[in-house]
Amino acid sequence: MDRRSFIRAGALGTAATALAAPAIAQGNITWRMVTTWPKNFPGLGVGAQRLADRITAASGGRLTVQVYSAGELVPPLQSLDAVIDGTAEMSHGAAYYWQNKSPALSFFTGVPYGMTTGELTAWVRFMGGQEIWDEIYDQFGVQGFLSGNTGNQTGGWFRDELTSLESVKGLRFRTPGLGGQVWEKLGATVTNMAAGEIFQALQSGTLDAAEFVGPYNDLALGFHQVAKNYYMPSFVEPGLATELVVDKTKYQELPADLQAIIRDVSQAEYDQVSADFIANDPRALKTLVEDHGVQVRDFPADIMEAGAKASKEVLDGLLGSDDPLVKKTAESFVDSLKITRVRTERIDSKFQEARELYLDL
Repeated sequence: MDRRSFIRAGALGTAATALAAPAIAQGNITWRMVTTWPKNFPGLGVGAQRLADRITAASGGRLTVQVYSAGELVPPLQSLDAVIDGTAEMSHGAAYYWQNKSPALSFFTGVPYGMTTGELTAWVRFMGGQEIWDEIYDQFGVQGFLSGNTGNQTGGWFRDELTSLESVKGLRFRTPGLGGQVWEKLGATVTNMAAGEIFQALQSGTLDAAEFVGPYNDLALGFHQVAKNYYMPSFVEPGLATELVVDKTKYQELPADLQAIIRDVSQAEYDQVSADFIANDPRALKTLVEDHGVQVRDFPADIMEAGAKASKEVLDGLLGSDDPLVKKTAESFVDSLKITRVRTERIDSKFQEARELYLDL
């Protein structure tokens, strides 16, 4: 090669390096998100994937999020631990799955006879809830964001019809969180398990009853094939939120705009998932009833009343907790509920009652 050719080749090499330089300097990052949901699971699993895709797109690929559905990288109920121990940078699940780490975490998913979707959103965003949540998760080196809400859930699938509170005694029932404590007080034997494990437990007779979310998810899980009595509404899960959890140190090391993208996309997905359930729960319920012969039932009044009493007992126990952070969370939740329920009960509920009575479409 002569000198002139060598210079030209060197110039081309320098140009190629210059073109590649921005990508290196830019520091493109790939994060792993583990979830508690089956792959392509309606509402929840789809929401997790959509959240990951929106972060990737909004960042122009500078932060690419790869999703691992339940069991693909870690077992579903070890998702939070995967972030804590560094196996993944993100998890997508529900905070009440981790109540063994702190009972306070249940407040950021759902509380029996507690906040509706709108009330929970108001507490976390505008009434100090997020700041308390940050304190709780600081103990584990992670940061939590609301990422979705199912709205008021259904009460569950039961092999046999419930005729009274006595029907609950000894019932083997899948339900998590504080709601599980309430059902235990009513006489049920409660266990928790991931979504993908429930059908087999119902089919084998290990469970007599189970709840997960509502028609949109439950149709996909096939519960109607082994139980036909579908009770609603849930009195223990009135507005269930999901969460995105991130490694806090790694999150704080991100440029400010990438931090904002994670935070703002999570907020947008919270609203998107809620709309998804509002649109598709009624459609799925119609299919369950018309195509699969499901019997939709109301809980007997004595179960609803006993559930309220048990819920108050559970909440009082948290308000009297020896753990200052649990007590602080419970007090903030209750104080905020006293404020937000005024609008819900005096305005929203009254309108809904009137619409049901008087609007004939």
